Amino acid sequence: MKKVVIGMSGGVDSSVAAYLLKEQGYEVIALFMRNWDSMVNSDIEGNPNLDASICPQEQDYNDALEVCKKLDIPLHRVDFVKEYWDYVFTYFLDELKKGRTPNPDLMCNKYIKFDLFIKEARKLGADYIATGHYARIEGNRLLRAKDLNKDQTYFLAQLTPDQLKDVLFPIGELTKPEVREIAFRENLATAKKKDSTGICFIGERNYQKFISNYLKPNPGDIIDIKTNEVIGKHNGLMNYTIGQRRNVGISGNLEKHFVVGKNVEKNILYVAFGEDPEELYSNGCLIDNVNFICSSRHTFCTAKFRYRGPDVGVQLEYLENNEIMVRYPDGAKAVTPGQACVLYLGEQCLGSGIIKTVYKDDEPLWYL
Repeated sequence: MKKVVIGMSGGVDSSVAAYLLKEQGYEVIALFMRNWDSMVNSDIEGNPNLDASICPQEQDYNDALEVCKKLDIPLHRVDFVKEYWDYVFTYFLDELKKGRTPNPDLMCNKYIKFDLFIKEARKLGADYIATGHYARIEGNRLLRAKDLNKDQTYFLAQLTPDQLKDVLFPIGELTKPEVREIAFRENLATAKKKDSTGICFIGERNYQKFISNYLKPNPGDIIDIKTNEVIGKHNGLMNYTIGQRRNVGISGNLEKHFVVGKNVEKNILYVAFGEDPEELYSNGCLIDNVNFICSSRHTFCTAKFRYRGPDVGVQLEYLENNEIMVRYPDGAKAVTPGQACVLYLGEQCLGSGIIKTVYKDDEPLWYL
């Protein structure tokens, strides 16, 4: 009997994934990762959405334990708090300091869930590793999930072929409603549990309040990019991302407006007014930290510039230093430095890079 070690998060997806593996005849062992010390690194006081008597991560562990008891599988627990801080959270803060918009989930998958976790799973004798991600593997290809609304290949696109070699995604062929249906049918404790949203270590806390615990707010001017007039004050560039249109900090002006750029050196936040400002659009970007999952190098494919963004037709020009110039003649909205540019060929995820510079007609956008 082949042994599978599954990452149990305390959510419904990993719970159903564990159930399916047992049904398929594997010997299943569960492993819960503690990646964040909520009691030390978080400020939960006064947040009505959180129960201060038990931190959310401990509740997740208790939920995972209850599911494992129901399925009659052992649950181990491993502590990656220091490694998560070193490889994921430090990266997150460093990117914010540069005025970029990082995606910590990609780094968590790359350095924690599909590296340190795999090493721990091997110690437990794992033949395979499994997670509750919505994705599929066919041969050596990483494919989008059946449920395109829940597909998580975007967050897996910095993984190497070696990291994906013995990985199983049991729920990749299911839709979210089907996963819920199985959880209810099998009376799993997580059947009604809400999906986690946003950045995992922030959870339900106020983003700006959380970040202020680690990066000192540095207020500066908000400038109308068309008139160059100061129209307000921001409370720190790390609190804003390109395309943002809520909570920007312009009081008394009801006209629709968007964040379109940042100048870190001068501590300026640029805003454009209108329904769909031209400053939000670009037609090229330079990506670095390029990682390919497939062996072939395509010239034409599609790209996602954000997890929930549309697929955009792109042309790739391969440069030195593991960089790629990505051109998209039809234009794309709110392409943001620090975010991932994930490449696809149909349903196959080819790999990804991190957006370094954004261009319009081969000229870098000065306000990004």
